[in-house]
Amino acid sequence: MKGVEWAQTRRLQSFLIHNLISAAVFAVTLNVAAAAAPSTLTSLLAVHSLSNSQASQAVPVAIEATVVYSRGYQRLLFVQDADAALFVSSPTNAELLPGDRVLVQGITQQSFRPIVIASAVTLLHHGSLPKVVPATFDELIRAQYDCRLVTVRAKVRAADLVSSSASNQSARLQLLMDGGHIEANVDTEDLGTLKSILDDEVELTGIAAGRFDDKMQQTGVVLYVSKLADIKIIERTNSRFWSLSVTPMDQIVAASYVKDLTKRVQVRGTITYYEPGSAVVLQEGSKSLWISTQTRKPLRLGNHAVASGFPNAHNRLVTLTDGEIQDTDIRWPIIPQRATWQELALWSSSKPNGHRNDLVSTEGQIVEEVRMASQDEYVLSADGRLFNAIFRHPRTASDIPSMRQIPLGSRVRVTGICFIDDTAINPGEEVPFDILMRSIDDISVVAGPSLLNVHNLILVVGLLFALLFAGASRSFVIERKMRRLNAASAHIERRRSRILEDINGSRPLAEIIEEITELVSFKLSGAPSWCQVAEGAQLGNCPRDLTSFRTVQAQMPARSGSSLGTMYAAFDPLTKPLAKELEALSTAASQATVAIEARRLSSDLQRRSDFDLLTEIHNRFSLERYLDAQIEEARDKAGIFGLIYIDLNKFKEVNDVHGHLVGDMYLREAAQRMKRQLRSHDMLARLGGDEFAVLVPMIHSHAELAEIADRVEHSFDAPFTFTSSVLHGSASVGFALYPKDGSTKDSLLSAADEAMYLVKQTAAR
Repeated sequence: MKGVEWAQTRRLQSFLIHNLISAAVFAVTLNVAAAAAPSTLTSLLAVHSLSNSQASQAVPVAIEATVVYSRGYQRLLFVQDADAALFVSSPTNAELLPGDRVLVQGITQQSFRPIVIASAVTLLHHGSLPKVVPATFDELIRAQYDCRLVTVRAKVRAADLVSSSASNQSARLQLLMDGGHIEANVDTEDLGTLKSILDDEVELTGIAAGRFDDKMQQTGVVLYVSKLADIKIIERTNSRFWSLSVTPMDQIVAASYVKDLTKRVQVRGTITYYEPGSAVVLQEGSKSLWISTQTRKPLRLGNHAVASGFPNAHNRLVTLTDGEIQDTDIRWPIIPQRATWQELALWSSSKPNGHRNDLVSTEGQIVEEVRMASQDEYVLSADGRLFNAIFRHPRTASDIPSMRQIPLGSRVRVTGICFIDDTAINPGEEVPFDILMRSIDDISVVAGPSLLNVHNLILVVGLLFALLFAGASRSFVIERKMRRLNAASAHIERRRSRILEDINGSRPLAEIIEEITELVSFKLSGAPSWCQVAEGAQLGNCPRDLTSFRTVQAQMPARSGSSLGTMYAAFDPLTKPLAKELEALSTAASQATVAIEARRLSSDLQRRSDFDLLTEIHNRFSLERYLDAQIEEARDKAGIFGLIYIDLNKFKEVNDVHGHLVGDMYLREAAQRMKRQLRSHDMLARLGGDEFAVLVPMIHSHAELAEIADRVEHSFDAPFTFTSSVLHGSASVGFALYPKDGSTKDSLLSAADEAMYLVKQTAAR
């Protein structure tokens, strides 16, 4: 019995333990489920306590707070409760007033700090604003008062109107505080009042916020100011800028004064890009940094390195200047991020997934290749958009490797640094970018060109021309066979043959078309015939009064685009139309089309081979050809001539500061200025990049050549004024005299280049 009782007791204990475990598991499950379903947050402090990771889980909120700033048309809303403040993305463009008490309902979202995406903002009542806190630059740049109502003291440096439409009126102030520059967005269109406080010390009350790059790193400070009355003048300046005395442009640097307390900082990361004497890029995880440096010591890509320098933020971009780099010789390679054109081009300051300065890999189709003195450029197309893959030539390399020739239309993969020009940034939109390759091996062919490419199109066009010629020739042969016994037919064939020969020769186009109209007139028994070319020229025999004639016409179809013109013939109105009239005109129109397009194609190819497409002056190949001819002529006649070598100073800085578009405009204007200083028989050519040369024939002395070189140099004295930029350019000019400084093309070019280099080195000292 005892054994039975003991067994029953054990079964009962097992049953109870099993039930207890089940109950415990059920309770834990309920607790986990409860924890997984976040409760609604009801205070700003509760939202502030979230991490960005937690905020990304779309936690529901229902909080009461006071409006401290509202810009309805942009759906910007800042709310504050005591010392806690928050940015809210408003669901509507309804205007709220500072001091309004509202109920904000919505969900959280990660950002620089957690924010709220509101589904509803309900006005409860109007109240008073929170206490305004005085803030220093250090406190603002560290985001200690992010989204809070603050007051700051600063000097006004610039004032500009951003928008002045009836529904959105705002201006922007550039301000200087003790510690750094900030920006203020003021809801007013009274630009006159803002201009009147330039250089004044003012006190501004507004909402502290930040400016961010494409990785949501803070790059500056911005204040949102609700009204003009929130700006109070503390101290007026002694004078207004328009009453200042005029300073000569070459002396303005004397008024510059900097007291920089910026501290040196140290960063670590993997070397992903190195341009000796210019820049290094370090990357660590999802963060990357462009470092300006003068170092030229060997650094190995893929190694871990330590860098120090001085932080600089400009136009939403953070860089490190005056960098010092220490390679640790520890391999820490970065795997390039695969990215599409849209991912690389879209700049957003509200998401931390930008690619500026990152080591990336992307694909595109080659549409153009450009070999320049300073770099190789490949123009690629991806998703219907263009971008450049650039390999910058090493500055100290004596032998620059040949440009890798890739068939146009090939699909390639390029690896390198995603480089975004700081003059082109417009947050929230697509911005231009380049891929800076580290070596020529950073571009590889994924697939060869398709059959539909430029080369094949040229072949097709050539085939079409051949078919057109063949068709015309066949019609000539058939007609000749049919009228073999007719003397007029033989005459027609001879004239047609001569026309075809002239098309491929050097006879002027106008004479060829007039010959065609005369042939039409001969075939149509002397009927007047003429050609009206689309550009406006009228060739042939056109009667003065067409009202007394019956006219027949045939269009001259172009290979692409609109018609090239019309071929006409005039007849007695009493005669009946005949089939041969339209046939003769159609044949003539086809011949004229071939003549015009062949001559255009020949002219275009000739110009492309001799002239630089950007500046429209002679290119290096054209210069070298004329230089060879000039040497032969001077050798035969024992004459002399000169060669001037020009290098634009600091052209890289023009591209870096103002962008490639302004750089191209600067090159074009510089070429025109230099050309105006030359004689009609002097030849200006662009050698590539920012280098030019002038072939100066018909000179009598070294002094005459020096005078022309001096005029070229002084052509840069006046500033270069463009739509949004004013540049002060200069050039280093050297020259050489034949045969004193060189008796061959290469020696003369080298002598002029060395003379220019000495001038540049002297100016640098």
